[in-house]
Amino acid sequence: MAEPQRDTTEKLYSLIANEEDARVCTDISDDACQEVPRNFFLILGSLVLTKLGDLLISPKTVLAWLLGAVGAPALVAWLVPIRESGSLIPQMVIGAWVRQRPVRKWFWVGGSLGQAVSVAAMAGSVWFLDGNAAGLGVVGALILFSLARGFCSVAMKDVQGKCVPKTRRGRLGGLATTIGGSATVLLTVLLFWERGEPTLPFYVSLLGLAAVLWVIASVLFSGIEEEPGETSGGGHALQEAIRNLSLLRDDAPFRHFVITRALLLCSALASPYFVLLAQQQDDSGWLLGSFLLASSLASSVSATVWGWMADRSSRQVMIRGAVIASGVCLVIGVWNLITGESASSPWFYPAAFFVLSIAHAGVRLGRKTYLVDMAGGNKRTDYTSVSNTVIGVLLLVTGGISALASLISPTAVILLLGLMGAAGTVSAVRLKEVE
Repeated sequence: MAEPQRDTTEKLYSLIANEEDARVCTDISDDACQEVPRNFFLILGSLVLTKLGDLLISPKTVLAWLLGAVGAPALVAWLVPIRESGSLIPQMVIGAWVRQRPVRKWFWVGGSLGQAVSVAAMAGSVWFLDGNAAGLGVVGALILFSLARGFCSVAMKDVQGKCVPKTRRGRLGGLATTIGGSATVLLTVLLFWERGEPTLPFYVSLLGLAAVLWVIASVLFSGIEEEPGETSGGGHALQEAIRNLSLLRDDAPFRHFVITRALLLCSALASPYFVLLAQQQDDSGWLLGSFLLASSLASSVSATVWGWMADRSSRQVMIRGAVIASGVCLVIGVWNLITGESASSPWFYPAAFFVLSIAHAGVRLGRKTYLVDMAGGNKRTDYTSVSNTVIGVLLLVTGGISALASLISPTAVILLLGLMGAAGTVSAVRLKEVE
């Protein structure tokens, strides 16, 4: 890097990171410490671009609308489970494969390019096919998208752990979410302000834009200076994956973390039911847009604060996020039981969704930072892959239970998830602080 550019990067990083102690790099090498400012911003830029891409292909909004528009509404139910579990379940195998390579950034680069190709395939399916053929094309591309995302998830935590010191990882995640959320607000207003019912070409162009964002993110990430890591214990990926399951039996702190993370799924799973309750009363486009804006604003106003808090105690961030998430669910659930689901204004739910999104940002950032900080070397990759695979399976199970509860009413699901979050709060309180 040219010296003037390096100086500017280091000054900006010092402002963001509030560097006062020259030895903040206690868990990375001196050589890696020299590259922290540059790597910090390359990772930040990559994360912001992918967060914008996620907005443009949201299974809950854009992809669901597209399947309805092309005449394949029956396939909508598969979007969210595939999007989440498809990237999580294979991660034990992916993690074992990744740890065999000393430099892991290329797995993220490849995963980002894979997501770009998958999104382009979705756009092509919708543009050139009709009916169930188009829908199956989108679902098939989404499966590939989720698998590519799995590589990015495993590689990101390992690269971040080697390139960014422990006390700066929380604010990196917080800044990425805040900037991404702010950009989402701006993009939402620009795209949907005074727009009638969007046409098929409009949504296909959104998918094309998302694909470009993932390509640019891969270019940025390829510029990271990553030192070679440990490769000991490498072997056949599937054998290593099965062997790593023993972590759940033998590593009590890790097992406790996975249980806590599973219980805190409530903050993610409850969101669609807030939208559903509102849609039952008013199906206007602007009401749907208000949920998108609520989610973006929540990330913008809270993520950086959560990030700074996570650098002091990621455990406390998980606890506070869990308290807010379970509290919102229980309040909404009890209120609807008393007054009836149709008694509240539909605009009441976006406000509750906003608070829940703040809580989810805290839970998500807290548990990510906690996982990275509690492990080092190859353990970081193993912990990430095992926990993500287990959570992927539990997502399908919890989703099935929620689907059964929804036969009663959305309120029943929200109450169930609120109780689940309360249990997660207790479990998070019992976690040990990481040093």
